[in-house]
Amino acid sequence: MQDNATEVTAAGIARLAGVGRAAVSNWRRRHADFPKPVGGTETSPSFALAEVESWLRDQGKLAEVPLRERVWQQLSGHPEGPVTALTHAGCALLLIHDRPTVWLDASAGSDARLAAMLPGALEEVLAPRFGAATAVNTSDTVNRPGAVNTSPPVSPRAALHTPLGPELLPSVPLLRGAAELAAELGARQTFEFLLGRHLDANPRQYTLTPADLAGLMADLAGPARTVLDPACGTGALLRAVTARADQELYAQDSAPELAALTALRLALHTRARVHGATGDTLRADAHPGLRADAVLCHPPFNERNWGHDELAYDPRWEYGFPARTESELAWVQHALARLKDGGTAVLLMPPAAASRRSGRRIRADLLRRGALRAVVALPVGAAPPYNIPLHLWVLRRPEKAPAQPEVLLADTGQFATEGRGGPDWREVREAVLDAWRAFDRAGTLQERPGLARALPVIDLLDDDVDLAPARHLPPATAADGAEALTAVRERLGETLRLTTDLTPPPADTAQPARWPLTTVGELARGGALVMRTGGNGGHARVPVLTDHDVIAGTAPSGTLPESDEEAVLVEPGDVVVPVLGGGSMARVIDDASTGAALGRSLVLLRPDPTALDPWFLAGFLRGTANNRQASSYASTATRLDVRRLQLPRLPLDEQRRYGARFRALDEFERALRHAGRLGNQLVRGMYDGLTDGTVAPD
Repeated sequence: MQDNATEVTAAGIARLAGVGRAAVSNWRRRHADFPKPVGGTETSPSFALAEVESWLRDQGKLAEVPLRERVWQQLSGHPEGPVTALTHAGCALLLIHDRPTVWLDASAGSDARLAAMLPGALEEVLAPRFGAATAVNTSDTVNRPGAVNTSPPVSPRAALHTPLGPELLPSVPLLRGAAELAAELGARQTFEFLLGRHLDANPRQYTLTPADLAGLMADLAGPARTVLDPACGTGALLRAVTARADQELYAQDSAPELAALTALRLALHTRARVHGATGDTLRADAHPGLRADAVLCHPPFNERNWGHDELAYDPRWEYGFPARTESELAWVQHALARLKDGGTAVLLMPPAAASRRSGRRIRADLLRRGALRAVVALPVGAAPPYNIPLHLWVLRRPEKAPAQPEVLLADTGQFATEGRGGPDWREVREAVLDAWRAFDRAGTLQERPGLARALPVIDLLDDDVDLAPARHLPPATAADGAEALTAVRERLGETLRLTTDLTPPPADTAQPARWPLTTVGELARGGALVMRTGGNGGHARVPVLTDHDVIAGTAPSGTLPESDEEAVLVEPGDVVVPVLGGGSMARVIDDASTGAALGRSLVLLRPDPTALDPWFLAGFLRGTANNRQASSYASTATRLDVRRLQLPRLPLDEQRRYGARFRALDEFERALRHAGRLGNQLVRGMYDGLTDGTVAPD
């Protein structure tokens, strides 16, 4: 099978050639020999990748396709779909990882020979890594890796099956490319790159658990030899578990493609034995006899069709039969049923599960018997849906009923950030783990105002059994009282005085200047500045400067997934410009933001200090008329073409004169923002203090 079986869209052609999609459309109209579509639709056609590459090379528009892009195009344009392609690539990468010499021998011959040899070689690798979780595939398409089963399976199935030679033949060019990429990056990193690109390309198909949240949940569960995730998704939770000797990981998901990809991802990530299965966990549990050390779960929320009618007499409902509207409490009890005595479960839950009246009897029994140990309210933006402050429930299968049980309630909402990159995870992690570990050791906790407290269970067993932490924790301002508000008022007064000092002097009238103009694009071509775009996570987890941070003037607050591509790190004197939203904004990087990664929808300009003053550059880029002429209004979102932004050609000394004035305006703007935040804090604190009695009205 030749590589022309792989198809590529117009967007993929644009990435290969380094042009916009409009250029591809022009080529199709102007060149009669441009490759004809081989698939897709009339409005979104697809083309044979090999034909496209040949045409681009003949036209001098393609010197060499980057290896990563070539492999990704082979995967995304695979005739059996990207999920099947990714599963096949993962199997080959696991073979390369575990038995590289076997791969080298099999790949030395023709494509047909490689496809014929692979099933046997893969079986020798998959069987010991997955045990009974693999089997040689049959003609049953439901069992095929990547095949989507439209109806819930009656019984659980193995997550991963060894593909047969005829199935692998169309994937051989992809497997060879993936092996070449693995020689550069490593097998695990190659699979993570391809999986990450697939998830990014299909954001609406998958509900992902952020890596920071997964790490926090794994730490709450503690060290464990056997760990279960009954709704594993892409495997983020099990991947966050600390590795240990003789570890066994159990995973199940109702989506066959996710179960297969997770099994491969875990096998490449760890030496633990992986027990993967596909099937509806509540209706068809793949691990009914398991008693695990820990259970981690991000279950589906608000499901009505979870098996209420079929499972009325299921032995898992030790704490009460969940109502049809309480699917999350069914997952809670499933997790407890799969724990050994003393084992810990951590579940991500919607906040309604803590207070809905239909679940109050089950919540009450979980409290009475000491199974529910903690409820932690996360900040807004911690996980999808990002507009809701989700909860973490920490449960423990009780060995015996405690004499005077208490439950830990914590609220980390104060660590939400103004940026769109999620909360301050470092603060969330420290606060939650410190409170939980202290509570777990002593069975109680001295109150931490506004953050955490341990309540006797008897205090919660009323008609509602409402476990929402916000209802039981006094705000921090109420505990601090008038002293804290006085400190805020003093800081506000100092900031207002500073703002007065920074107020610009009266403006002098002048005639419009007639400068010779240049553009950012011309300056970049001439070497006066370097342009970079953001969006890559890089190897290390560093703070990420988001477009919202730039607009709001706040510290880097975002996160990006780990990637093997190099992140763009900002340096002092860099000028950062948001490209979406239609506003006129540019920010000069200072020491406080140095070393942060450049986020998505941002362009970095790094001026040559011998040719350009950064404050002069940033100031002229903020001109309203300048932004209007450089923006595109062709779609619903205004997009700024930074290369078209103009600025005058002035000597460096004159640039510095303008730069000094722009810098003073920036300091004034920052002071105004800070005063606004302090004013809001003072007003909110006064309202809270007056209404809870900690501040007197006089």
